[in-house]
Amino acid sequence: MRVGLLGPLEVHDEAGRAITVGGPRLRALLIRLALDPGRLVGAAALADAVWPTGPPPGAANALQALVSRLRRLLPPGALVSQPAGYLLAVEPWAVDAVRFEALAARGRAAASRDPLGAAAILREALALWRGAALVDVATADFARSPVARLTELRLSALEDRCAADLAAGAAPDVIPELRALVAAQPLRERSAGLLIRALASAGRPAEALAAYERCRAAFAETLGTEPSPALAALHLAVLRGEPPATAVADGAPVSAAPGAGGGQGNLPAPLTTFVGRDHEVTRVAKLVAESRLTTLTGPGGAGKTRLATECARTALPDLPDGAWLVELAPILDPAEVPLAALSALGLRERPLLTGPTGRAAHEDPDPVARLAVGIAGRHLLLVLDNCEHVIGAAAALADRLLARCPHLRVLTTSREPLGITGETLWPVEPLALPPADAPPGEALGYPAVRLLADRAQAVRPDFAVDDRTVRDVVTICRALDGMPLAIELAAARLRALPVREVAARLDDRFRLLTAGSRTARPRHQTLRAVVDWSWDLLDEAERALWRGLAVFAGGATVAAAERVCAGPGLPAAEVLDRLAALVDKSLVVAMPDGRYGMLETIRAYGLERLVEAGAEDALRRAHATAFLALAEELAAGLRGGEQLGCLARLTADHDNVHAALRWAIAAGDAALATRFAAALGWYWWLRGRRGEGADLAAMAFALTGPVPPAVAGLAYALAAMNVAGGRSDVARAHRWLTRAAALARRAGP
Repeated sequence: MRVGLLGPLEVHDEAGRAITVGGPRLRALLIRLALDPGRLVGAAALADAVWPTGPPPGAANALQALVSRLRRLLPPGALVSQPAGYLLAVEPWAVDAVRFEALAARGRAAASRDPLGAAAILREALALWRGAALVDVATADFARSPVARLTELRLSALEDRCAADLAAGAAPDVIPELRALVAAQPLRERSAGLLIRALASAGRPAEALAAYERCRAAFAETLGTEPSPALAALHLAVLRGEPPATAVADGAPVSAAPGAGGGQGNLPAPLTTFVGRDHEVTRVAKLVAESRLTTLTGPGGAGKTRLATECARTALPDLPDGAWLVELAPILDPAEVPLAALSALGLRERPLLTGPTGRAAHEDPDPVARLAVGIAGRHLLLVLDNCEHVIGAAAALADRLLARCPHLRVLTTSREPLGITGETLWPVEPLALPPADAPPGEALGYPAVRLLADRAQAVRPDFAVDDRTVRDVVTICRALDGMPLAIELAAARLRALPVREVAARLDDRFRLLTAGSRTARPRHQTLRAVVDWSWDLLDEAERALWRGLAVFAGGATVAAAERVCAGPGLPAAEVLDRLAALVDKSLVVAMPDGRYGMLETIRAYGLERLVEAGAEDALRRAHATAFLALAEELAAGLRGGEQLGCLARLTADHDNVHAALRWAIAAGDAALATRFAAALGWYWWLRGRRGEGADLAAMAFALTGPVPPAVAGLAYALAAMNVAGGRSDVARAHRWLTRAAALARRAGP
């Protein structure tokens, strides 16, 4: 039996006779089974496919009845029942979608050594398409992912075939086809590169240069970025009159890492040695190569982030478009997860310049859709770090991107799985521990001890694991259960305490670390005792500063810390000294730009202590007031010769400013929130964050309370500009401009 999914559903028996499968439910059932030929499909998955709006009462019996009807239509033995579900007993090759993928992969692999043979194989693969994939169920939830994947693979196979034809010297023959492909997909760099190569090879360099210019304009208007360095190199080769094949290898995808700069991604350079997980790096890197979605799970402080970045760095040679880290730890609102990914990849949330209609070509208000367009066809690894507090949004982002970008791989870190189809899990375990009586040589063979020794020597160069210290070192590692962050915090304390005293403090203090309850918050299972211990070593002024710094979402300058955190028990004149003390104790990180930040765990702990102290509202208001003053101070400069400097200062504190605005909205402070909207309107416009700005302004306008008419009028006017330029919502812009005019008249001169 053969099943055709690449177009309207077709079924043929071994003799080639057509089998008619009537009725949408029977067709949906067969299609869902054919997507996994020869593999068991659970009854629940089949029920979701057959009844997308929800199964009827007695769904199990109804499904059995449908299966019986379908079994009577198919050849004997084709549909097999098992206790957990059903399977279509056919060879995978009998399903045209599977056959297409195999042929497409074979043709691509053969392109470099046999272009003519590769083109023939790819033509055979493309000939299997009779229309849109899974057209009978294209709108069903279960079909969206395979439809997107197959559609993208079809485009890639078409590009591969055109590349093979080019390599075989058939440039004039593929130009019309490539023109149509570029017109339909103006942001596919590979298609544009192939068209440029074909035109240049056919002796039409002027048309090749024009094709590049159209591609560059589409990228600028839609994504606010430039074409990749590879495509720019091809353009330069055409300008110089060089053979185009020297700029881009035959059959190779014309792509580079997203963003204006291209390159190998944005992985941070390591500041410390990586200890104890070399074997895991190898294993996880292999998983990343084999699975499109890999999640590192484990409790806070287990070292998931560092392991993920090391694995990504190891995988770079196999990633033509690099590895890109998206840090989700600062994100408080799940809606900002796609925006964080856009920012990390160097893609604007909104294009800075629009066309004559006020709307950029191919612009999509959905940030995930824009992100998918920006990386479609690229071979890259996306690392989503610290997903646990925005697990739903991170899962939705990964699911949609993987469905639309078949060459994308995603590596995530989280305390729990994302829980989506295709996810491969790797638990990040504590570092191996030595026996309690291990001598120095044996103890140093264990990663936990090596980590402690390495970090201790960084703060005390004379530290060594020897006969005098080994027992205390082993005690510390075992008491901390081999958790890397806890061990690093302990090593930091060796700057001020002898190793014997540190070991003595751990005996009772960290008993909770071995509890291991799955129902408790993971952070409390592993790190709370470590952070409590650090808290106990501080004086009251240092604790007050810790609590105050916790309200900063994006780090703090010394001036900002003095303005926000000073108060009873912490004079402003002492903030700098206390800040330096917290840096020395590894609770605050001094960043290269002169700002000070906290690890997310340390910051979360400070927020809990802030609530316990009953000071959250006061500190949040001080934080909001400080960053409102900054925004208002810089607002005028955004419209003058100081624009670039003011824009850079606001961008550096983007997270703080927006966290302050969101707090003002949550607190119901209409005056404060509206002043923010008035001060940030030009910033949102210039940074291409018009949709985000319009949404925040709308939330501010929904609040009740007295607001000076001049402030409200300016806020409404700038919000109207952003909503008109960002989403072309002319009706809302008109309402807001009308409101702004009325407020301006009320405000007077």
